Amino acid sequence: MAPTRRARTRSSASLKADEVAKSPAHGSGTQDAVSKEDHFEFGGPIGALGIMFLLPCVILFLFIAASKDYKFVLTNYKGLLDQLPKKVDQVWEGEAFIVILIWFSFHVLLERVLYCNVVEGTVLRDGTRLKYRLSGHLAFWVTYLVLAHGNLGVIENDPSKVNLHPFPLEYIYDHYLQLAMGAVTFSMGLSVYLFSKSFRKGAMLAEGGDTSSHLYNFFIGRELNPRIGSFDLKEFCELRPGLIGWATINAGCAFKQYQLNGHISTAMLLINIFQGIYVWDSLYHERAILSTMDITTDGFGFMLAFGDLAWVPFTYSLQARFLVENDPGLSPLQLALITLLFAASYYAFRSSNSEKDAFRRDPNGSDVQHLKTMPTARGRKLLISGWWGFARKINYTADLCMGLSWCLLTGFHTPVTYFYFIYFFILLVHRAFRDDHSCSQKYGADWEKYKSHVPYLFIPGVI
Repeated sequence: MAPTRRARTRSSASLKADEVAKSPAHGSGTQDAVSKEDHFEFGGPIGALGIMFLLPCVILFLFIAASKDYKFVLTNYKGLLDQLPKKVDQVWEGEAFIVILIWFSFHVLLERVLYCNVVEGTVLRDGTRLKYRLSGHLAFWVTYLVLAHGNLGVIENDPSKVNLHPFPLEYIYDHYLQLAMGAVTFSMGLSVYLFSKSFRKGAMLAEGGDTSSHLYNFFIGRELNPRIGSFDLKEFCELRPGLIGWATINAGCAFKQYQLNGHISTAMLLINIFQGIYVWDSLYHERAILSTMDITTDGFGFMLAFGDLAWVPFTYSLQARFLVENDPGLSPLQLALITLLFAASYYAFRSSNSEKDAFRRDPNGSDVQHLKTMPTARGRKLLISGWWGFARKINYTADLCMGLSWCLLTGFHTPVTYFYFIYFFILLVHRAFRDDHSCSQKYGADWEKYKSHVPYLFIPGVI
């Protein structure tokens, strides 16, 4: 992903049939009755309602099921209920919600003031192109510098620097659940704003979010590119607050471990490095997200808002949080092998994505002119060699292997710390088959011919 990026992490709506009427959807909406022309994913309105209730519960489950005092396995599941918070302030704090508001506002400010590259996105269905301010990688470094200011003085035990740090990083670990629920609340509020905003005159609606069910539209996202002036809410949320928040939570967990133990473990150091590289990579290649379905096709509603702002930072940081007070019991050889797995996976991930992005920008460019291609009736060429000759979703395979390396750093105390790998496996398989269906409709017989050239989906010679 990029997560899904990737982070970010997140499944999308399918396109609606072209024959669905558009006239009422561009301002007033339609009645909340299911039309036979509506194309739903995720079980339709009922499934959307269930998912909106279930996802915050998953965040709570991950918090209580992998801690210092309790590690969920199938044989001790009865103890899970004993871990539930007993007081409201263990789940919700006004102070934590304010921290979330400040965090979001801080990144809005960075997006507005930092030096940026202004680029155009893909052509929209009305023939226009939107402009985007890209400076995510700079925001990443500025954030780290601001948070590190003075906190390093605490580690160095230099009293003259202690009072300078603007934010106590240990607060993140100590108030983890309250911050997570604050992010859930904020994402819900943002979703309500986005939905109400989509009814203004002239709003371009996402086809997948233009159904007869208001509930489903709220969940999947109604407006395609909601903006406040030139500020693009969807592109901003896709990468900035959540991804950088994920890396920041990891740093807070490392800081807390140092406070408790007087040192940072090798596993904790590696998880910060591995995931920090992954986050920075997504932000450095921010332009690539402009051609993804999240930006070009999907509306911005609860699914993406919650995924970007709550799900990504507070489920993807599970490994770092677990390591604060748990020893994974890994040998130096095991740590070396895990590092090798990450390095090889990251190389394949970055190389394959760079190859694809270079081909998209210029199919005849010097970087890709040596690659074999297959012409199609639509006039576009499809790659059938290089990384994309090995498997049709070779980047997904590499992405999943990176995720496995993160989970392995937690050892084998509980399957809960492997949640990312399990979840991401399901997500990527869903996306792969959705994309296969979409491309089959788009390219017709040419897609079957392409699949004869590249028969494997994920792993060459296997599947």
